[in-house]
Amino acid sequence: MSSLITSPFGYRTTAREAAAGHDLSGRRMIVTGAASGIGVETARALALQGAEVTIAARDLGKAQAVGDSINREAGASRVRIGKLDLADLGSVRSFVSTWMGPLHVLVNNAGVMASPLMHTAQNFEMQIGANHLGHFALTTGLAGALEAGAKDGRPARVVSLSSIGHRRSDIRWDDPHFRKGDYEKWTSYGQSKTANALFAVGLTARWRDRGVLANAVMPGGIITPLQRHLSKEEQIGFGWIDENGVPNPAMKTPEQGAATSVWAAIGPELEGVGGKYLENCAEAAPWKAEEPWSGVMPHALDPGSADRLWDWSEKEIAGA
Repeated sequence: MSSLITSPFGYRTTAREAAAGHDLSGRRMIVTGAASGIGVETARALALQGAEVTIAARDLGKAQAVGDSINREAGASRVRIGKLDLADLGSVRSFVSTWMGPLHVLVNNAGVMASPLMHTAQNFEMQIGANHLGHFALTTGLAGALEAGAKDGRPARVVSLSSIGHRRSDIRWDDPHFRKGDYEKWTSYGQSKTANALFAVGLTARWRDRGVLANAVMPGGIITPLQRHLSKEEQIGFGWIDENGVPNPAMKTPEQGAATSVWAAIGPELEGVGGKYLENCAEAAPWKAEEPWSGVMPHALDPGSADRLWDWSEKEIAGA
């Protein structure tokens, strides 16, 4: 196996540290779901280095508060807000229709985790619907803008937020929307995170010649609103928090959790690189049973599965 891509950064690197020293003036970026959690710190780190960042989120009030805070810190109006509900393809298409000009970086950060059985506006199961199909529709809808962003000779970048949760399930090709009645929230989450990783593989294979590349990111364990569907007892059982709600010291802060997304967006080590699964600001090694909370499983990088997923996704959104 060829040597893995590394960087000067690691587990405790913050988003600002990963962005430091970069002049992002003139670079236009979108971060989905940046009204809370690690998306806030991703947007902040990029904007403070000069990027024009659009926060694409459902809650415009929260997003505007984040944008105002970042703009005050930057001393300039660098953050804009756009309405985007990834669980409604109508909203996705509306957002795409308002985008004008080139796009240099798209960070597909938003997500839902371990929700009860829910469905999107188009009757997709919520986790694969919002986490994957919504972002698939967004990215393919912005293909022209990304291609335009690559015309300066540097590839445009797409960052697809995955998770170690991908180890819980490959794509359930026979029933991805759990219509047979066997819904299990963690299997659903795992499938969606596998899809996020495969999307980076598939996009890179299809769009490399257009100057657009994608990598998947495992941000690490962080306590954010992503846990909204989990009880306190569940989180204690996983060892994420103690009885008083205090996070396990091994967990990352949101600032640390955003670092790999920022590195994927602008890191020089990844110039011209796509189809990788990244964690802790480095390319992940293969998953091992003795280290179950890190690494990447083969099913999340399989080119054949990535191609199959792309075809399936095109058909799903075309018919909705």
